Amino acid sequence: MEPPEFPPLPALTRAEGEFVDCYLAVLDQVGRINPAHGGDTYSALRAAQALASGAAALRDALALMHERGESRLHAAALGRALRVLDGERRAGRVAMPPAGNRPGCD
Repeated sequence: MEPPEFPPLPALTRAEGEFVDCYLAVLDQVGRINPAHGGDTYSALRAAQALASGAAALRDALALMHERGESRLHAAALGRALRVLDGERRAGRVAMPPAGNRPGCD
């Protein structure tokens, strides 16, 4: 059985690719910190520590884009890349879950 075929990523500059990767890493860490999803304080602490370095990497990726003259964020291409890389599910971890889906809330 062959693994599922994923849609190809759109053509991105190296800096745009780094930006997308760093953005998703930050999104993942914020999702792990989200108190609405429960969890333990140690995991949230570790995610918060990783968030600081992830935010610096995101800043550096954007600074590199700016230095190279990439003055626009191309929403269509970057959005497609985020969708291919499961960005919608990952962003969902940052949002508040519906009231009926929270632990301890009836």
